[in-house]
Amino acid sequence: MSRRPDRRFRRQIRSRQTGIERITIKPDICHGKPTIRGLRYPIEMILELLSSGMTPDEILADYEDLEREDIFAALAFATRLSQVKRVELAAV
Repeated sequence: MSRRPDRRFRRQIRSRQTGIERITIKPDICHGKPTIRGLRYPIEMILELLSSGMTPDEILADYEDLEREDIFAALAFATRLSQVKRVELAAV
C-alpha cells in the first residue's frame, strides 16, 4: 500500500493553507500579537493547546466561538513562520 496522500487529502491541505486570511494583527488586540479573526485568541494559545495534546475537537468544545478552519489557519500561519532559509543561534 502506498504512503502517498490521495488527491482529496492534498487538496484539503492546500485549501487549509490558504486560511491565513483568518489571522489578524491589530495593535489594540492582544498587544499586536497575531490572533484568530480579531478575536482575543492569540495564535500562540492555539498552538500551545495543540502541542499539549488537545485535539481540535476538544479545543472547539472549550472555545465555542472558534471554528475548525481557525485551528488549521493557526497551523498554516506557524508553518509559514517556520519556513526560513537559515536560523542563527545566539552565542551563550
